[in-house]
Amino acid sequence: MKSLIEHLSVPGARSKLAREIGVNPQLISQWIHKVRPIPAARCPDIEAATGGKVRCEDLRPDVAWHVLRQQAATAAASASSCAEPPAGLSNAQEAAHA
Repeated sequence: MKSLIEHLSVPGARSKLAREIGVNPQLISQWIHKVRPIPAARCPDIEAATGGKVRCEDLRPDVAWHVLRQQAATAAASASSCAEPPAGLSNAQEAAHA
């Protein structure tokens, strides 16, 4: 949470983050002041919006992020290997495969 607070110390950062992740700035204030917990589903959005400066592990240390990241990497690798047609197909066969 400290990294999020530091990131948001820059003027306008709270509003910018809110826009980027599609929430109200007041909700971010509630997260910072621990009125409401940060939903685990929002953590990857926050991490992406801050360019990795605020990590999911810092926001929600109770979540097994290493497991979720591994599952996501495995799924992405599987999806990318399925996206390409097998080598050696003709253009017509490639079009039919897609």
